Amino acid sequence: MKRNIQKLIALVLTGTVTVEMAAQQKQDTLSVRSIEEVVVTALGIKRQDKALGYVAEKVDSETFEETQNNNWAQSMEGKVAGLKVQTAGAGPLGSARITLRGEKSMFMDNNYALIVVDGIPLSDGPRVNSGTGTAAYGAGTGGDLPIDLGNGLNSINPDDIESVTVLKGASAAALYGSRAANGALMITTKSGKSRNGKIAFTFNSYSSFDSVLKWPDYQHEYGQGTMPQYYSYGVSPDGNSTGGTSSAFGPKFNGQYYFQYDPTLEGQSSERQLWRPYKDNVKGFWEVGSTYSNSLAIESSNDKTSFRTSLTYLENEWMMPNTGFDRFNFAGSVAHQFNDKLRISGKLNYNRTHSDNLPATGYNNQSISYFMIFQNPSIDLAWYKPIWKKDQYKIDQIHPFSSFIDNPYLIAYEMLNGVDKRNITGNITVDYRFNNHFSAMLRSGVEILNEVRTTKRPYSSANYLKGFYREQFITNQEYNNDVLFGYKNNFGKFGLSVSAGGSMRYNEYMMNDYRAEGLKIPGDYMLTNAISLITKVPKPYDEQVSSVYGLTTLSFDDKIFVDITGRNDWSSTLPAANRSFFYPSVSSSFILSDLFSLRSSQFNFWKLRASWAKVGIDGSPYQLEKYYDLSDIQGSVTAPSTYPNPNLKPEINTNIEAGMDFGLLGNRLNYNFTVYQNNTRNQIIRIPTLYETGYSHRWINAGEVRNRGIEMSLDATPVRTKNFSWKIGANWSMNENQIMSLPAEFNNEPYTMSTVAGVVYFNAEVGGSLGDMYGFKLVRTPDGQVVFGDNGLTARPANIEKVGNAFPKWRAGFQNDFRFGNVQVSFSFDGQYGGMAYSQTHHKMSEQGKLTHTLNGRSDTGMMVGEGVVQNPDGSYSPNTKSVTVASYYGDYYRRANIETNTFDTSFIKLRDARIAYSFPKNITKQLRMTELTLALFGKNLWMWTEFPMFDPEVATLDNSTITPGVEIGQLPSARTIGFQINVKF
Repeated sequence: MKRNIQKLIALVLTGTVTVEMAAQQKQDTLSVRSIEEVVVTALGIKRQDKALGYVAEKVDSETFEETQNNNWAQSMEGKVAGLKVQTAGAGPLGSARITLRGEKSMFMDNNYALIVVDGIPLSDGPRVNSGTGTAAYGAGTGGDLPIDLGNGLNSINPDDIESVTVLKGASAAALYGSRAANGALMITTKSGKSRNGKIAFTFNSYSSFDSVLKWPDYQHEYGQGTMPQYYSYGVSPDGNSTGGTSSAFGPKFNGQYYFQYDPTLEGQSSERQLWRPYKDNVKGFWEVGSTYSNSLAIESSNDKTSFRTSLTYLENEWMMPNTGFDRFNFAGSVAHQFNDKLRISGKLNYNRTHSDNLPATGYNNQSISYFMIFQNPSIDLAWYKPIWKKDQYKIDQIHPFSSFIDNPYLIAYEMLNGVDKRNITGNITVDYRFNNHFSAMLRSGVEILNEVRTTKRPYSSANYLKGFYREQFITNQEYNNDVLFGYKNNFGKFGLSVSAGGSMRYNEYMMNDYRAEGLKIPGDYMLTNAISLITKVPKPYDEQVSSVYGLTTLSFDDKIFVDITGRNDWSSTLPAANRSFFYPSVSSSFILSDLFSLRSSQFNFWKLRASWAKVGIDGSPYQLEKYYDLSDIQGSVTAPSTYPNPNLKPEINTNIEAGMDFGLLGNRLNYNFTVYQNNTRNQIIRIPTLYETGYSHRWINAGEVRNRGIEMSLDATPVRTKNFSWKIGANWSMNENQIMSLPAEFNNEPYTMSTVAGVVYFNAEVGGSLGDMYGFKLVRTPDGQVVFGDNGLTARPANIEKVGNAFPKWRAGFQNDFRFGNVQVSFSFDGQYGGMAYSQTHHKMSEQGKLTHTLNGRSDTGMMVGEGVVQNPDGSYSPNTKSVTVASYYGDYYRRANIETNTFDTSFIKLRDARIAYSFPKNITKQLRMTELTLALFGKNLWMWTEFPMFDPEVATLDNSTITPGVEIGQLPSARTIGFQINVKF
């Protein structure tokens, strides 16, 4: 923290504070969205918005330039109706789970939206973004933890984004095939746009500083122990040792003296010490994080040639000590018009992300979350700082209160999770126009990922007493080639446009894994230093999809538009008999304001749209035949536990959508409304099977899910004068899904789609919803009173019940933009209503008496009586009078398996971002030989309202590589950010 403050002071004193780029917005950017606007649709085809029979919402570059995030996608949170950017709260890279219009598949990893960059789909998702192979809940397993190593979205530089078009429904993305069944984000990167062949330079810079947004409500009235009478670290004249527990049910802080831990002696103090709380012994571990980014772009264009190139370097030091990353981006774009027929363009993007240490997340000895849960209010954080015991450097750590709780500074400075990731994406496009009617496009794109990961665990760590070292080498290559022929013509008032083509996509993924189980020499992290070396030969994971497709657009008088699409895929992940599958779509747009001559200065347009689409979804590779996995034992394999299905069929997603768009008051008020329904059937799911078959599960096609929703958005400019303007934007979306059918094998019994930590079950029942959470609840009387047993603790239920649903009832966002001459003030709020989340952290901290609500009922005797009733032999109820120890009561009432008492409403409102900017007048920038100069102060997540008791209600768990909403296990703190910006163009 001191280092970051010194760095900031030094920069201010020298007058060289670097600040974030925020491209200066011109006044015309305040105009609201027009029906004539051109947007990028499937296959990169540019269309006028009025011709589309579905929603295609465009997000301009200012959104990403003004609100800088380590993962640019988070800038769209709350700004697009129906879009949710979910992170796991697992560190600075912030891998994102982007969904559009809720959940549709019973398999959680099949709900991601497709990311398309300059017409080339990214092979993003949990399969490519491999995890560490470990679960979020790992206490007592002796294993490791999940680490957020970033996903493909992190490789995209926000400064290079020209726009993002959000295609929400299957109709909008039908031409992209199975991966776009959940919608798509069409990213268009910047290209040279300066005029008259002049070279233009843009320098963008920002500095931002992070602090923890919200803390749990810690109690600092009672210290370590389970008895309120006394405390003793080790056996002492005061009594037996009470210093080995992780609970805070010990004596109250009243100025008394006890034998405590002495860091100089590394044991019991020679004299009694003051019994006192250390209120900063968790918060004081965290620092002020910082991010510095500098970007330089050069561009030029004339009537034939355009080019743009940019370099960006970002350095991040996260809030947890010794964590963070640096990122380098290069982008190049060139296009040349050889003649009136031939145009060739190409784009290349290179990204390198490097980190010596990213934080581990989850509930296990090696995560800082685990330490924060177990840290007691009577223990000084400084006692841990030496890390190693005297004369035991690199051999035995200081963790004097429990051998299961690792030293926090050992976690930060010795348990290192490194990554070196290189991404290359690029494409070349050839456009040829035969004449005014016929054209052809040939495009080839490539995506190459090379990633090296290292995991270091020192001697004496709870799970690796002799140390541990791991190297992983990951390669992923995807090649996309497509050709598209086009025909356009008008026949009087009728217009016809036909596009037809084909594509081939090939993906190849491979991972090498080497593990040193135990180290011969402490601190020497090399595979040759292994006591036992485990090598896993890489297993291929390849996939190929070949496709043909077509799009026909019919129009009448530029007032009625009809689109018809068809696509046929041949997927290598399906058996030969089912490998070929066809899916069509139809959409239509009616410009009612033109059809009925309603246009005026006050009523600008009225559009009615409707669409229907069917999309086929293939399965994952290698689900058709039996494949053996490599064992940790050299030269051996393990049999698969899931029985393959050689007769799999594609899933089918059928989408219906309708809506209206309105423009009023000279396009200063725009409103759109959409209703939709998705039905997904023949889902590829894994169900249990009899163990005597030799397998635990098998793949089948079964089940249907119906997904319905409403979306509304509003853009308006209430005030616009020469020197002042006010623009607002608002959106609201509601989504619900219902499980219509399940496999017949379940005989109407629930199907457990997934479970987290062995206590939260995501069960599917006919009539229920995806995201329904099941677990044990309290036993209650008919009027709702808690039932206790004869032992004074809560009665145990026999069966699990539904506790809630992980997804909210609705979401909303609200943005404001004010301009006073050269000053811009903008801010946005967003939030959600409903949704539930189970908190493992709340369970454990309540069980151990660390939160303020556990002060209720405490007494000098250490006994309390739970509020509720006991059941009498005749079935009646009487008040509970049985007293139990405070530790026993809270340990039972908030036990891990009690989902009810540890699950909370995740409704929230956030001040998502705010910004104040000043753009220097032209007469000043001209003297400085600049075309634009803007300075700004910005903030993110500045304020939050919620009743969720832990760090952040937007909670999810990183379980291996899957981001699971509705469950919090070892969540890391969220950040409040304040930063400075500068943008210079010349």
